[in-house]
Amino acid sequence: MSFSRNILITGGAGFIGSHVVRLFVNKYPDYHIINLDKLTYAGNLANLKDIEDKPNYTFVRADICDFDTMCALFAGHRIDGVIHLAAESHVDRSIKDPFTFARTNVMGTLSLLQAAKRAWNGDWEGKLFYHISTDEVYGALQFDDTLFTETTKYDPHSPYSASKASSDHFVRAYHDTYGMPTLVTNCSNNYGPYQFPEKLIPLFINNIRHGKPLPVYGKGENVRDWLYVVDHARAIDVIFHRGKVGDTYNIGGFNEWKNIDIIKVIISTVDRLLGNAPGTSDHLITYVTDRAGHDLRYAIDSRKLKAELGWGPSLQFEEGIEKTVKWYLDHQDWMDNITSGEYEKYYEEMYRNR
Repeated sequence: MSFSRNILITGGAGFIGSHVVRLFVNKYPDYHIINLDKLTYAGNLANLKDIEDKPNYTFVRADICDFDTMCALFAGHRIDGVIHLAAESHVDRSIKDPFTFARTNVMGTLSLLQAAKRAWNGDWEGKLFYHISTDEVYGALQFDDTLFTETTKYDPHSPYSASKASSDHFVRAYHDTYGMPTLVTNCSNNYGPYQFPEKLIPLFINNIRHGKPLPVYGKGENVRDWLYVVDHARAIDVIFHRGKVGDTYNIGGFNEWKNIDIIKVIISTVDRLLGNAPGTSDHLITYVTDRAGHDLRYAIDSRKLKAELGWGPSLQFEEGIEKTVKWYLDHQDWMDNITSGEYEKYYEEMYRNR
């Protein structure tokens, strides 16, 4: 089968990546979508069961840090576009193990960039390396009306955000030094279906379901800007196809919430959908020692993306959280499989026998 484009999406079995893969596979049947994922703890092919047999979809299990394999992948599939989402992303894990974050997020990105450079060999026509980053590279905001813009100075405060900041710099350096067509986007906190339950929203939904404590850092006053993951995938689609090469775009939901307020919304929504009386799960809130280097506030200014490319979030948070809670409650088998770790054992056995 002949395809008009061969797009490599890294981290495509993860939370955001699986939504991007699904969108591109379904929307662009003339594109060959190659999903590259190492299948670490946060990668799960069950996230993509609905499109795994599509003729324009290929899954490859590999490590982005394996430079020789990346070079072979670019040559074998004649890759002309990259959407790079593969990353270690959990701040608490980065505090405990910064080396893994430096390896994957920095050296892995460099491996992909160099593989693309070798494969494309200065023929940049129709090529693009699109790197997805985070708002955490900008540091923290005060409790005022300021927002992160595309020109905000980088000021990372955790090993995770430092590793992402470094990878951003490498991508821009390849554009400036070699002329590689690149794009960088920095997004706010994502939520929605298929998110690994170490993150706040799916963790708390699952804990409420099982009557477990809801650990809240400090007083729960840290503020985050929340973006529904399907809207993020839509933004990636628009930027990949129409973004200005060499530029940066911020993707946010204009949707700021204090952690404690979002937790109360989650509690009330889960209790209502489970048929519990209002306030049933309020007692599960448990305040714990604050995270080291916990940034006060993140908030993204997406006006450039709206003005230049016409993108905007489609859902208000209340609608998005309703859909999200309902999805997790309706997919308890998926959640139980994740929290048990059975999916990791399955993949190890499957690939060991190949």
